[in-house]
Amino acid sequence: MTDVTSADAALAEALVPTVLAAGAAVMDIYRRDFAVETKGDASPVTEADKRAEAIILADLARLAPDIPVVAEESCAAGVIPDVADAFFLVDPVDGTREFIKRNGDFTVNVALVRGGIPVLGLVLAPARARLFVGVVGAGAAMLTLEDGRVAGRTAIEAVPAGDGSPRIIASRSHRTPETDAFIAGHPGASIVSAGSSLKFCLMAAGEADLYPRLGPTMQWDTAAGDAVLRAAGGMVTDMDGRPLAYGPKGGAGAAAYANPWFLARGAGKG
Repeated sequence: MTDVTSADAALAEALVPTVLAAGAAVMDIYRRDFAVETKGDASPVTEADKRAEAIILADLARLAPDIPVVAEESCAAGVIPDVADAFFLVDPVDGTREFIKRNGDFTVNVALVRGGIPVLGLVLAPARARLFVGVVGAGAAMLTLEDGRVAGRTAIEAVPAGDGSPRIIASRSHRTPETDAFIAGHPGASIVSAGSSLKFCLMAAGEADLYPRLGPTMQWDTAAGDAVLRAAGGMVTDMDGRPLAYGPKGGAGAAAYANPWFLARGAGKG
C-alpha cells in the first residue's frame, strides 16, 4: 500500500464519525414531520440536507483544511470553490425523493477526488444501518451499525457478470425510456430496484452486475458510490467506455459538475 493510499485510508476512518453524526441528524428529521422546499433546479430539499451538510463541512474543514469542498447545497446557494487536483464532493442526502417517501433508500455521501478519480468514498444508509467505505488501492467494506455505532465490518468485492442473464440495477425514482431500452437489450435480465448511491454499493457487495444511468446526475450524486465500487474492483464508465471523470467540465456554476450518461459494472467486463 502506497503512502498516499495509507493516508487516504486513515482519512476515511477519520470521516466515519462525521458521516455517522450527519446520519443521526438526518434520521432525527426523518422520524418527524418536515417541510419540503424546491430549489432552482426543481429538485426537493429538506432541513435534513442542510443540517447534514453543515456537520460534514465543519469536520472537513478540521480534518483537511487545505482541500476544497464542492457540496450540493452550498452549490445550490452559489458557493462553488475553485478546485485543483484534489477536492471533496459531498451530497448530504442523496435520494431526497426517497427520504420524502420514507422508503429508506437514501444516503449520506462524502468522496475525495484526486486527478479526476474518486479515490475515497463513504456512503451511509442511515435507515438501513449500513455504512460502505471504499479506498482505491485498499479495498472496500460494509460496516453494520447498532444504535448509531459501528458493530461489525465485512470486506466486500464486486463480482464478474455471468455470461447469462445479468442482474441490472434500476433507479426507483429516475427510470427513463433509454434505461428501459437498455434493459430490453439484455433478455432474461433480473431487475434490482434501489434508490440513491446504494446502487453502487450493492454492486460493490456483489449483489448486482450492471447499473445503467441514462439520465441526468451530478458528480456529488455519484462520486462516493463510484469510489466504493472502484475500491471493490468494479468500474464506472461513460457510454464510450472511458472511466467516468470528475472535476469541472465547463458550464456555469453547478452545471460544471454534471455527469454524462454512464454505466457501472461489477468486476470484469460484465
